[in-house]
Amino acid sequence: MLKQRKQDFPSDLNKKLNIAYINLCTETEGPYKRMAIWFQGCNILCKGCCNPELQEIKIAHLMTIQDVVDIALMTKKENCIEGVTFLGGEPTMQEGLGCLARALSTVGLGTILFTGKQYDSLSQDIKNSMDLIVDGRYEDELIDNERNLVGSKNQRIIYITDRYKGCEDWFLSVREKKVEINFSSSLFLNGDVV
Repeated sequence: MLKQRKQDFPSDLNKKLNIAYINLCTETEGPYKRMAIWFQGCNILCKGCCNPELQEIKIAHLMTIQDVVDIALMTKKENCIEGVTFLGGEPTMQEGLGCLARALSTVGLGTILFTGKQYDSLSQDIKNSMDLIVDGRYEDELIDNERNLVGSKNQRIIYITDRYKGCEDWFLSVREKKVEINFSSSLFLNGDVV
């Protein structure tokens, strides 16, 4: 499905990722219409995690980077998505995450990463392949009711590229709480806690 020449894409497109869920089009997991990918498995285990079912390190759905890029291209065409958000679980446990982000960038999609790790502890590969990173453990006693999509006050929004600098208001302004419900072969809910 990729229309680009193979050499335009990062190598290792056959590397496998452990994916729990994919939402093809959401407006709750970052600015603009986006595809959201929740990865299975977490080695941080924050108390009060909003996705405790994704903490267990087990096989969910193994997909190649190529498979995910093909899905993103399809939903870009069908839903006009602007980018992809990586959530979890802990996305940085996926060995091919940087490669996936670079491949998505090559086809014009932005990338946002939510990680429980501190920015300084991330690999250079991860830092160099994202447009925006929200870092830091979720701290139950530091709940953040001021910023959108950020769970606790210790977490930082780090603009790696200029792609989302014009979207600062999306994270910082009060907006209506929103929950999305998607129907396919199953029911999928995502968005703000209500």
